Amino acid sequence: MLLSYLRERLRLTGTKYGCGGGGCGACTVMVSRYQPSTKTILHYSANACLLPVCQLQGAAVTTVEGIGNTKTRVHPVQERIAKAHGSQCGFCTPGMVMSMYTLLRNKPQPNMEDITEALGGNLCRCTGYRPIVDGCKTFSQESNCCQANGNGAGCCLNGDSSPQRSENLPPQLFDQEDLLPLDPTQDLIFPPELIVRQQDYQLFRGDRMVWVSPVSLEELIQLKTSHPQAPLVMGNTNIGPDIKFKGAWHPIIISPTRVQELFKVTKTPQGVCIGAGCSLSVVKALLEGLVQEIPEEKTEIYRSLLQQLGNLGGQQIRNVATIGGNIVSAYPNSDLNPVFAAGNCILNVASKRGRQEILLNKDFFVGFGKTSLKPDEVVLSVFIPVSRQGEFMRAFRQAPRKENALATVTTGMRVMFTEGSSVVKELSIYYGGVGPCTVSATKTCAAVIGRKWDEQTLSEAYTQLLDEISLSPSHPGGQVEFRRSLTLSLLFKFNLQMLHKLWEMVWTGSCSLFMKDYPCCHKNVWFFFQAVVKDQSGDDPVGRPIMHRSAISQATGEAVYCDDIPKMEGELHLVLVTSTRPHAKILDIDISEALQVPGVVDVITSKDIPGKKFRTFTGIDEDILAQNEVSCVGHMVCAVVADTRNQAKRGAAVVKIGYEDLPGPVFTVEEAIEKQSFFLPKRMIEQGNVDEAFDKVDHIYEGAIRLGGQEHFYMETQSMVVVPSGEERELKVYLSCQHPTYAQESIAETLGIPSNRVSCHVKRVGGAFGGKVTKTSIIACITSVAAWKTGRAVRCVLERGEDMLITGARHPVLGKHKVGFMNNGRIMAADLHYYANSGNTADESLLVIEKILLHLDNAYNVPNLRGRSVACKTNLPSNTAFRGFGVPQSMLVTENMINDVAMMLGCNAEEVRGKINMYKEVSLTHYKFEFDPKNLLRCWDECKEKSDYDRRRKSIGQFNQQNRWKKRGMATIPIKYGIAFSDGFLNQAASLVHIYKDGSVLVSHGGTEMGQGIHTKMQQVASRELHIPASLIHITETNTSAVPNTCPSAASFGTDANGMAVKDACETLYQRLEPVRKQNPEGTWQIWVNSAFIQKISLSATGYYRGHDLHMDWEKQEGQPYAYYTYGACCSEVEVDCLTGDYRTVRTDIVMDIGRSINPSVDIGQIEGAFIQGLGLYTMEELKFSPSGVLYTRGPSQYKIPAVCDIPLQFNVYLLSGSDNPHAIYSSKGIGEPVLFLGSSVFFAIKDAVAASRVEAGMVGPFTLDSPATPERTCLACNTPFTQKVRPQKKNCRPLQIWFILGSHFQTPEGIKFIYTNNSTQV
Repeated sequence: MLLSYLRERLRLTGTKYGCGGGGCGACTVMVSRYQPSTKTILHYSANACLLPVCQLQGAAVTTVEGIGNTKTRVHPVQERIAKAHGSQCGFCTPGMVMSMYTLLRNKPQPNMEDITEALGGNLCRCTGYRPIVDGCKTFSQESNCCQANGNGAGCCLNGDSSPQRSENLPPQLFDQEDLLPLDPTQDLIFPPELIVRQQDYQLFRGDRMVWVSPVSLEELIQLKTSHPQAPLVMGNTNIGPDIKFKGAWHPIIISPTRVQELFKVTKTPQGVCIGAGCSLSVVKALLEGLVQEIPEEKTEIYRSLLQQLGNLGGQQIRNVATIGGNIVSAYPNSDLNPVFAAGNCILNVASKRGRQEILLNKDFFVGFGKTSLKPDEVVLSVFIPVSRQGEFMRAFRQAPRKENALATVTTGMRVMFTEGSSVVKELSIYYGGVGPCTVSATKTCAAVIGRKWDEQTLSEAYTQLLDEISLSPSHPGGQVEFRRSLTLSLLFKFNLQMLHKLWEMVWTGSCSLFMKDYPCCHKNVWFFFQAVVKDQSGDDPVGRPIMHRSAISQATGEAVYCDDIPKMEGELHLVLVTSTRPHAKILDIDISEALQVPGVVDVITSKDIPGKKFRTFTGIDEDILAQNEVSCVGHMVCAVVADTRNQAKRGAAVVKIGYEDLPGPVFTVEEAIEKQSFFLPKRMIEQGNVDEAFDKVDHIYEGAIRLGGQEHFYMETQSMVVVPSGEERELKVYLSCQHPTYAQESIAETLGIPSNRVSCHVKRVGGAFGGKVTKTSIIACITSVAAWKTGRAVRCVLERGEDMLITGARHPVLGKHKVGFMNNGRIMAADLHYYANSGNTADESLLVIEKILLHLDNAYNVPNLRGRSVACKTNLPSNTAFRGFGVPQSMLVTENMINDVAMMLGCNAEEVRGKINMYKEVSLTHYKFEFDPKNLLRCWDECKEKSDYDRRRKSIGQFNQQNRWKKRGMATIPIKYGIAFSDGFLNQAASLVHIYKDGSVLVSHGGTEMGQGIHTKMQQVASRELHIPASLIHITETNTSAVPNTCPSAASFGTDANGMAVKDACETLYQRLEPVRKQNPEGTWQIWVNSAFIQKISLSATGYYRGHDLHMDWEKQEGQPYAYYTYGACCSEVEVDCLTGDYRTVRTDIVMDIGRSINPSVDIGQIEGAFIQGLGLYTMEELKFSPSGVLYTRGPSQYKIPAVCDIPLQFNVYLLSGSDNPHAIYSSKGIGEPVLFLGSSVFFAIKDAVAASRVEAGMVGPFTLDSPATPERTCLACNTPFTQKVRPQKKNCRPLQIWFILGSHFQTPEGIKFIYTNNSTQV
């Protein structure tokens, strides 16, 4: 593939590996081709991980290195994303840059819709997307419009101007006037030597595969006749992932990308004939043009296709995937095939027997991935007819994410009415996602044709459809109840829109039943942060919005990540072999066949470990490599090392492990409770007398909520390179890790050598979020053993699927509450139980359940409060630390309890929260720590004020009264988050600062740069303390040889601790220079430094910060586990489609107390990124396992994190003014973790909207809505008439949940094999 060719052969490492399947956009490049027919150059973005190199002859490929760099000239796209603070960890930034660059090559002045579409195929886990969009938006003419800024009054489009407006604005995060102009004349030209038509027949031979590229249609047909089973590859979006992820193998592949007949477009009065080789982007552009050219009534099918094309994949996928490939792949949840089928489209097919036309209908799709086409037939084109008079067509889809996600259910519906009436002349309904292929509701259509389109007809149609589209409980893909409900809901949507059309055709007046689409215009966000004090020196960067110090190099692709380190002589690659059983004894490990694979050097097992064979977390041992027993699918058993990664993978595939299954595996919390499978100790904390208080309250309510796990999905997977030095048993370890000292200690103990022989180096980390501490160290140990045994450098970079399988996630939690409260909503007693699914090892679970209990009060003063938590031992991959470390789970249960109290009393939840139960004065927490909630209350009040809560709450009530099928909801959530480690020894930090004779300064500290901007802040600290410009200061890599015994970069305490250590070292140096400054007060910094050297004054100093002496006594149930609290409040409003469960976040307002920010741009970026990550946790991200513990969600195609389409339409962030914090450096506060929980405001806003829907269904009071509030859960909770129709069928059946389809046939871990035939599933 192009990606490996760029990175390994050409050493162009700016293009990143993120997922390998075209789902994340990290590997985006621009491909340019000459178009002989139009004599123009076509530029399009594409995923390098899916582009075969042999398909690129005649094309020019532009990577991020090619458009600009710091040595010559930075491109405006690179500069603007960097200066807009759109690069944090930076791993996704080159892909973002190339997507935007390609857009500008095609459209130098894009609009906002163009920008969001261009970025739709790129994922980011750090920023929350807003700053990326802001940087890109500077290229748009809309960016300066008042309406885009959320201010319609006095709009510039109306000719109004207000020159005073800029003076009244708060400080800005970046200056748009200080940006390089876009000059298209400076872009690279297309190489003239490539403007030659390539007519040669091409053939490439590899070790296992032959690639053939014909030029003429005759050659193509001849090849297909000779090799009927050979797949045709155009965009490689289907065959490529099959080869990579499913092990498919094709001895010959035919690539007809140069057969001109496949790209012809013919327009006729009857419709348009589009070549099968045309990309989906070309088809989209073509249809958009036709919609503008021909009368509206003739464009029904075209507009339906456009609606589906807008959400199908990302821009990079649409640019290469073809219309013919999309049809022939015949996926059961295809977005386009139901529309083609319902629209009576026709395929033109050729073979050696001649040409023929095939109608796209129910007879064409015969099974999973199968059509009626014969193996030797080639699709030439597809004919899409124009609509006729009285004919209407609509397309609908529901997917886990609004864009760039495979549909759960999709449909195309077409109706034709008899002229001048509502009698149905023709009706065609096709669904995707409800069978092994695209299915037709033939009987339902027959029951409607010839009748009037009215309530009675449609009511009978719903009943008929329910019988016709029936899914068994074991239907592949699961979600049976939801899918069946969607078939009815989408037909009802079609009904509403057709009623609207009938009102226009037959009757007069307006129809209020029509459902309007969600608002889609992103408004500019508002920020407010505290300006620096007036007397602060202009050279002092503290408190100013300084750009991330590596942002430019990250945007140019020059920033070096672990896998970007050049390959060393004799370097080997390591691939892990993991267990396929959840609970079994290891009988034997047969590595003989693996050792015979060419290139394989060795296989590492636990027997090869010379030192400790286990690591100990919280007093519980965990094997580095399984020795006698495996306890989850994904348990690491051994590792294969080979000359190349592909050779290591082939070797790993043939390692044979003999198992003896052990009885009674445990997967769920409920099973763990039943079998008392726990990691000890359990934890409990109590204040007051809970049992006694329950006897004195007016009401008691018991409820529960489940919170699912969350994959870290850092963009850079686990990566490391271990290099043995060759003497004195020394190792250099380069890794992507949050805690290099722990990795150093682990490797030393594993190898049985002193720690001083191991130096760990961390330049930067491409995202971590807590997931690169424990498992990273274990994988580093395995890699070190391989390097130790072979004496050669070893590189280990996990693929995305491996990473997700092995490294664990956020702990899923079952939370139960019993709450006693008074009639006015005052909570007098609460008893909460937390059950965390820890997985197969303890990892950090015992610390997580402790932090759960320490935060169970959140912002509320409950006089009688008891919490109990336990870590459940199960046979799933071990869960680990994740941003928030138990707090997001803890507080969700608490807030859900508050919500239930409000619903029991029929009052507003915000009143129960803020007015009645929130801490009001200096108080003691349940662990007897005194604090002042003044700033908590300020955040709450300002959030309600700035969000215009009261007015919008009334407006939402009116909206919900006027809309039956769409509901709005709003929720305001507070947070009180403890900062620092409760184990006091982890709060210390050290630094090392050198001043060189030329005046430049080198700073090393113990924190790792993960995108949180710690290096940028350390540069600001050193600049202030040394009174020199930041340009003189360089922050070097984190290195255990420079700063030993470091603590993890975690707990939102990295800046607090390391900042104080850097400050200490710089103060020491500045004081040493004082005599020199007094001798020459008019001198410069460089003169003073040189004088100090001459006078033999040391220009190097260490800094140290002891940290807070924090502790928690669980026996006494009291202590001071935190240095201080970070406070905040968030108000979010959503709009929910009750028929599908889809939602849109209309607006979010966040007010955070972070003291005096050291760097507002970095801190606001952390706030936004954490919020969007929390939004994903509570509404979207869902880990799915098989009944035997196999993780099925192993990549972006199955696991959906928020994309640019998910950011709130209006997103406002305010930093509380006038706040000080004497407990941290420069009166700042930690901010990395707290805001993640505020994403739950969207969850509770959804729940508020669902409650409004339930009222109309006659249901009031508390109800269960588990997290994440996916469209499935939301739709079913709304309890519309359509879900009610479906639910009665669910009786005494326990569905086998097979979560996604792996091929035309696949085998579950239970040994059940599913084979799709025409309209049934054989087991």
